Amino acid sequence: MKRIFRYNVNEKEVEREYNYIPVRYIIAILITVFEVAAMIGIVIALCIYVPYFYVLCYLTEIACVIKIIASDDNPDYKVPWLLFVMILPIAGFMLYFIFYSRMLKKKYVKRLKTLKDNSYHKDDTKLFEKMYSENPIAASQAKMLCNIAEAHLFTDTKQTYFPLGEDMHPRLLEDLEKAEKFIYMEYFIIEEGKFWNSILDVLKRKATAGVDVKVVYDDVGCMMTLPGDYCKILKTYGIEATPFSRLKGNADSEFNNRSHRKITVIDGKVGYTGGINLADEYINEVEKFGHWKDTGIRLEGEAVWELAKLFLIDFGINVKKMPDIKAELFPAQSEIKEKGYIIPFGDGPHPLYERRVGKSVIQNMLNNATRYVYMTSPYLIIDNDLCLSIENAALRGVDVRIVVPHIPDKMIIFAMTQSFYKRLMDAGVHIYEYEPGFIHAKSYLADDEYAMIGTINLDYRSLVHHFENGVWMYQCETIGELKNDIEATFDKSVKVTPDMLKKNLIHRIICAIVRIFAPML
Repeated sequence: MKRIFRYNVNEKEVEREYNYIPVRYIIAILITVFEVAAMIGIVIALCIYVPYFYVLCYLTEIACVIKIIASDDNPDYKVPWLLFVMILPIAGFMLYFIFYSRMLKKKYVKRLKTLKDNSYHKDDTKLFEKMYSENPIAASQAKMLCNIAEAHLFTDTKQTYFPLGEDMHPRLLEDLEKAEKFIYMEYFIIEEGKFWNSILDVLKRKATAGVDVKVVYDDVGCMMTLPGDYCKILKTYGIEATPFSRLKGNADSEFNNRSHRKITVIDGKVGYTGGINLADEYINEVEKFGHWKDTGIRLEGEAVWELAKLFLIDFGINVKKMPDIKAELFPAQSEIKEKGYIIPFGDGPHPLYERRVGKSVIQNMLNNATRYVYMTSPYLIIDNDLCLSIENAALRGVDVRIVVPHIPDKMIIFAMTQSFYKRLMDAGVHIYEYEPGFIHAKSYLADDEYAMIGTINLDYRSLVHHFENGVWMYQCETIGELKNDIEATFDKSVKVTPDMLKKNLIHRIICAIVRIFAPML
């Protein structure tokens, strides 16, 4: 099957033909649908033809409702499942058992533990003592993050901030060219084009020269951008590649729990992360939804160790043979001296992460802010708990501002985003829409002291379901650059006013219904 893509490059329309056969994905989806339908059908048949089997189903439904209510899950996540179970008596609790639980295979859990144990080890005691003496509040935030993310506190790490993807592109190529030992790259989306092809050319040369090159791409994220066997294509270039959570048609949570991470690690010394995927719209070579505003950050120093650890874990749980994790993958860099404290961290679904890491970071920033909190996100679909934290900060007199896109990529999701405007604005929150196009940046800033840049959106996908990563910073030089960029973004954005909130009745009804099931989207 061939697909033709047309897009704009420098105000000219370019046509490109892709040989793309999504057979594997189609089969996987059909298998999943068949599995679910078969299981529900069998149970319904048993209720009809086996005496008193319906009683067992009725008791199962009651047990299911009790289990949902008694669980420690967020109430916003419980409500749609309760509706499913109670409105669809048999199909509801069958869907619950299939999709709600995120039970991991013992082999998977064992491998995960081994990969973590074989990674780098660091004693943060003295660094935390120093931080507590300087600012106990900041130190307590850092301590909590390290505990719930199993991460470490770093200092003396250089940071370079990129306000746009096209700013990051040449610097990334320059660092890749300097690689001597290994290059690790993990991205939610990779798509052939100027951005990825320029990187791939370097990776091919480096792999031929003996550099260890590994690539992880999300199997669902790249469903429409790469051939289904792309890892085999990369293998012919000497690149070890694997899709994250390969789609096999299992009736479980494989459509959730995707890797939304964006990580590059070079020789364990230089690392990149942020919101930028490896596709041409991220460097504004292709115009999809107006100007694409994204951000990235480059780290140089021992804080890169955590990015390397996250990559090796994600790579290791998706390949047949676990990678050999050696000490040289985490080289010491004591010669770097830099201001500020940094915590690169990972986030992901329960039970891999017992607490919502990204959400906790954002709430800590909101709860401790005294002057302002600025946030940028492509989506604004949050639970009541986080919504209250945002409102409470504004009600305390903190200047809370949120920037979202003006040109949406998904109309229903955009309508859901807009449905939160009134509630937040009534509490004094200022909402902006990025008028030139689509803002994909995931940036969080508070009081000129705290910042977080990474892959975490203000939506359920990022905060609950996906594997994510970010960089928490305190008193780093980059924070001033981030503030200048966000303030410049305000100037290019439209501030939402109460008059803009008026919608017709049908629109409001649709938003109300869709918001109920937002945690499952």
